[in-house]
Amino acid sequence: MTSVPTPNQSSPAPALDRSLLAWATQGHRGQEELRLRTLLQSFTQVAWFPFDRNHKFRTLRALWRQLRKRPHLAIMEGSGMAGALPMLLARLCLGVPYVVSSGDAIAPYLTARLPLLRPLFAFYERCLYRNCAGFIGWTPYLTGRALTYGAPRAMTAPGFASFSLSPDQRLPLRRQMRARLGIPDSALVLGLAGALIWNPRYRYCYGWELVQAALAARRDDLYLLIVGDGSGLPHLRAAAAPLGARVIFPGRVPMTQVPEFLAAMDVGSLPQSLNRVGAFRFTTKISEYWAAGLPIVTGQLPLAYDLTLAWSWRLPGAAPWHSDYIQNLARWVDQLSEEQLLRKASALPAALPEFDSQRQASAVTAFLTDILHSQNGTH
Repeated sequence: MTSVPTPNQSSPAPALDRSLLAWATQGHRGQEELRLRTLLQSFTQVAWFPFDRNHKFRTLRALWRQLRKRPHLAIMEGSGMAGALPMLLARLCLGVPYVVSSGDAIAPYLTARLPLLRPLFAFYERCLYRNCAGFIGWTPYLTGRALTYGAPRAMTAPGFASFSLSPDQRLPLRRQMRARLGIPDSALVLGLAGALIWNPRYRYCYGWELVQAALAARRDDLYLLIVGDGSGLPHLRAAAAPLGARVIFPGRVPMTQVPEFLAAMDVGSLPQSLNRVGAFRFTTKISEYWAAGLPIVTGQLPLAYDLTLAWSWRLPGAAPWHSDYIQNLARWVDQLSEEQLLRKASALPAALPEFDSQRQASAVTAFLTDILHSQNGTH
């Protein structure tokens, strides 16, 4: 593995010596817990609750027992109800202040799965914000949403890549990985890395737009590299069968190997909808694509103007599962030239301060320290 840590621009300031209870509703030792551990690195008294999303009722009870010990502050990464309900109860009954960090607009995200429960989800989201001591959004759009819905204070910590590849590292990695995967060095490779979760309502998962566009495109030097696993993988394999060896599914790979696969690509796909779920997101893929030196193809999203304007192609279409987006993607593929590709790649910024891990850790340290001071010793 040829990668180096992302350069640190600053070091987090020493944190207030208070007891914190922290967990991630995605699960113990998952990527979201890793994110939170990085953000809380300056705090010396953090108890990490091993959240088990496979046994939610048992986890809910165990978390409540921990909250009854009255930590100075509870911090939840994610928005799952099994983590939030005991936290809300501890706030209302025991006065335990809490902070929520989330990468989704909660009510729209849950409503997309269970539309009939929309009023309940809306009430839940507002209750979560109104009773919190603070909110940490993965995007400024989510931070504004939380403030609008009643959060007393908020900040943004968008996430970060765990690696950085220099141009001198990318070229040999590109050649090695393409040779390993059987991809010609002259091929145009589009791809992504992420969870391939099938959505029955939209009949879609990440990568579906790439496969459908490749089926409609005319060029025969196009290869797809779709890295990840999940319930959508069988659907992708079936749809991609006519393309044969030009679509490669490595499956789930260790996080330490993700940069190698990204180095084999020419463009990273960032498929997001323009609805009240997708339009609020950044996703960590932005920082990973940038760290791998990849320009992006995406929709006409807020993030495409705010963060990636010079190094992205923005395609019309309300959602990546809509036919208009797929048709535009196929036309873009057929018209994409090597000159255009080089122009976008050369526009990649030398630094993305918004996605610097130590800068975010310093900001979170200051934010949580101010919240702890604001309690005025009353807790």
